[in-house]
Amino acid sequence: MSTSKTPHINADQAELNNFNQLANTWWDESGEFGALHKINPFRLTFMEQFLPIEGHTILDIGCGGGILSEAMAKAGGQVTGIDLADEVLTVAKLHGLDSGVKVDYRLESAEDHADQHAGHYDIVTCMEMLEHVPQPAAIIEAAAKAVKPGGWVFFSTLNRNYKSYLLAIFAAEQLLDLVPKGTHTHEKFIQPSELDAMARQAGLLLKDGAGIEFNPLLKRYGLSEKLDVNYLMAYQKPA
Repeated sequence: MSTSKTPHINADQAELNNFNQLANTWWDESGEFGALHKINPFRLTFMEQFLPIEGHTILDIGCGGGILSEAMAKAGGQVTGIDLADEVLTVAKLHGLDSGVKVDYRLESAEDHADQHAGHYDIVTCMEMLEHVPQPAAIIEAAAKAVKPGGWVFFSTLNRNYKSYLLAIFAAEQLLDLVPKGTHTHEKFIQPSELDAMARQAGLLLKDGAGIEFNPLLKRYGLSEKLDVNYLMAYQKPA
């Protein structure tokens, strides 16, 4: 628990409520979060280009129901997952008991956790979360604070353009029901240049980026050189 007198509350309660209402569907691979299950292996592939997961301490910011957290733990990482959606976090804990995959789940904000664990982690991940908070720069700063000098930080989010609106909102949410309606707000999407500016301000150095090809119409998934819709960025904290 943080010793700070005033906990950081960098969260949209409506967003938390939305995810809590869907908590029981998190591990249904054919349900509302099926897309996360499909792109998850590509996240791991991207990360392991820079540092093997096995044997490293990892903080998963905005862990949700634990899809990425469990995958990293299975790969040999010592994983701590944090989130502010309490019902979703309960699902993550219960699924971990069923699967036998050990993850340390905590109901904490990224800012408070970083205050108490500065320079602690080899790897920090924050996937599909920045577009859901009022102050994404504060999350990026917390990630930079929590990682060790020389450690790696990985972000994924959605680019803000017409194509991302068509694919991520109109097609995925409204047309094909692949993602729960109301999950995304296009104005909150973050362009790669905006993400990089915030990361540089936090003292992180960009090493590489990749797109996650998620075409709901063609049901095609994979890594891509294009960052026009869903994309990943790899940063390193100077040693």
